[in-house]
Amino acid sequence: MSDLQSLINTVNEFRDERSWRQYHNPKDLAISISIEAAELLEDFQWVNSEKALKDNKENIREEIADVLIYSLMLCSDLDIDVKEIVEEKIVKNGRKYPVSNK
Repeated sequence: MSDLQSLINTVNEFRDERSWRQYHNPKDLAISISIEAAELLEDFQWVNSEKALKDNKENIREEIADVLIYSLMLCSDLDIDVKEIVEEKIVKNGRKYPVSNK
């Protein structure tokens, strides 16, 4: 089992132990991803990156974790292979934004 699949299993076990899956339909997981991403943005609002990291590093870590956890749950529920979609997107972005030979 890959490290990624092990992490997904851990997230799903945590959720299932608390009977939260019933609340985690694709729409609500997508909404939660957006909300957590907005909370991450709040740490950077009105300050430069250096100050945000100095003042809010622990919360930034927690908000990134929340975004990732909801994203992993959504992929798991939709039977989407995380590694596959990331690799496919990198290839697609490579075609869209090729390296220039400047």
